[in-house]
Amino acid sequence: MKRDILRVTEGWAAVSGKMPSNKSVSEAAITQFINCRILKDHRLQREDLWVREGKILDPEKLFFDEEGYADVCVDCEGGIVAPGFIDVQINGGFGIDFSQATNDVNGGVTLVAKKLLEHGVTSFCPTLVTSPPHIYHKVLPQIKVHDGGVDGAGVLGVHLEGPFISLEKKGAHPEAYLRAFPTGGAGDLLETYGRLDNVSVVTLAPELPNSLAVVRELARGGVTVSLGHSVASLSQAEAAVKEGASFITHLFNAMLPFHHRDPGIVGLLTSDQVPAGRTVYYGMIADGIHTNPAALRIAHRAHPSGLVLVTDAITAMGLPPGRHTLGQQVIEIEGLHAYVAGTKTLCGSIATMDMCIRHFKQASGCSVEAALEAASLHPAQLLGLTHLKGSLDYGTDADFVMLDDELNVRATYIAGQQVWKK
Repeated sequence: MKRDILRVTEGWAAVSGKMPSNKSVSEAAITQFINCRILKDHRLQREDLWVREGKILDPEKLFFDEEGYADVCVDCEGGIVAPGFIDVQINGGFGIDFSQATNDVNGGVTLVAKKLLEHGVTSFCPTLVTSPPHIYHKVLPQIKVHDGGVDGAGVLGVHLEGPFISLEKKGAHPEAYLRAFPTGGAGDLLETYGRLDNVSVVTLAPELPNSLAVVRELARGGVTVSLGHSVASLSQAEAAVKEGASFITHLFNAMLPFHHRDPGIVGLLTSDQVPAGRTVYYGMIADGIHTNPAALRIAHRAHPSGLVLVTDAITAMGLPPGRHTLGQQVIEIEGLHAYVAGTKTLCGSIATMDMCIRHFKQASGCSVEAALEAASLHPAQLLGLTHLKGSLDYGTDADFVMLDDELNVRATYIAGQQVWKK
């Protein structure tokens, strides 16, 4: 995409018709993005985007309080500017499996983080599937929580999917490593995981004995508790929500199907037992394979503000068909399907986030704004990060993506710096 970078003597005059009189009180450079439609307050608006020191800047305060101006002007050529995408469930990709205890786990995470920039993802949660304790003990200490930049998307924390899940709905998770909850609450989880300080999300089955105490302790400790790989009834799911659970892992997949007498976890989308002021969010793999478009539409129309797009991507994302690994299992890629080798059990997707956004918009008939917010605002709300991520509000991190009208990614920015360009 063509980028016209203009010094202020040219850019300001072109935009405002006048020359600046005073430099900003801050010596940091100010960048003004013009000729764009920015996603703000749930709608695309034709206004400029201002960035300084990695943050979205309020131009009114700049003009009137500081009498400042732009140092650099970037022409977005009429494109869409949206908050950077956040993927809270991604198992790996581009040949990397986050659940493999290599000697350079962080190097693998960094490789994936770099490639994700091409798809507009500026932050993500590396996800570990059910594994034996020694895998967690070796892998978790090597994954560092950090901001994104030219080296790749930022890591918001690890998503631990299992091993405290249902045998009946284990999906692609290896049965040999499933575990029951300890009686001592979340504190005893260290026996399995080794550490929790860099963990953002834990997926568990709420029907397991002692689960509610664990949910309560994790939620109080700032961990997002997600319900999934479960045969829980609606009442069991509601009990977990009352203790602090706030997410559903890949809705419809690896859970009891909807039944009119007991809708199970799916019933949380319209439950009247969710505490006042709380929102239950739910992940959806909008790859055209994991969820029928009709089911996608049902979920979205029932609870649009809770939908969070996830890729659930595995090692084979970005790789050719064939056999690859996922945690302790061998998986096989056939077209756009990823199966446990020798079976027809789906085991994650090979879709990228931008693909999921486009499919979600097409399948659901939702607006461009709704599709983009499902990959940015909603995951930020889920993780309690809206003061930093998920919007283009003043003061938030200047992590954003430039797209064309077909929602193809043209460029990705982190902290106001271009980190990838088509």
